[in-house]
Amino acid sequence: MTDLAATIADFLRSIGMEVRESSLTKPTFLPGLTIDHGALVYDPALLKYPGDLLHEAGHIALTPTSDRAAISGTADPDGGLKMGAIAWSWAALLRLGLDPSIVFMKRDIAALRAVTSRIFASGTTSASRCCSTRD
Repeated sequence: MTDLAATIADFLRSIGMEVRESSLTKPTFLPGLTIDHGALVYDPALLKYPGDLLHEAGHIALTPTSDRAAISGTADPDGGLKMGAIAWSWAALLRLGLDPSIVFMKRDIAALRAVTSRIFASGTTSASRCCSTRD
């Protein structure tokens, strides 16, 4: 699993995203992964799902550069941004030639269903946010 995380981290660095390995001692939203002022920080010993790196990177990538330093802990839970991060991580998977199950695990299916329902129930405001020009 560490090799996969390293491959993903190297890809993210190659596109200009800050990614750091560090020993994480405090609880994190996702096992072994946090965001620190716009940088992805992961603990290879604790990272349970390397695909989470791609999904969280999608949140950062869709945030305007000028606002990224304000992201710490976890990304904005906005439904539109969530959908955008899903699309971004899919594109990254294709670029890397990785199996989609690395990001899209069974645990995500119910959450995806719930997010999609909330976006459509709330109208176009949230959904359009993921598709607008961010920078």
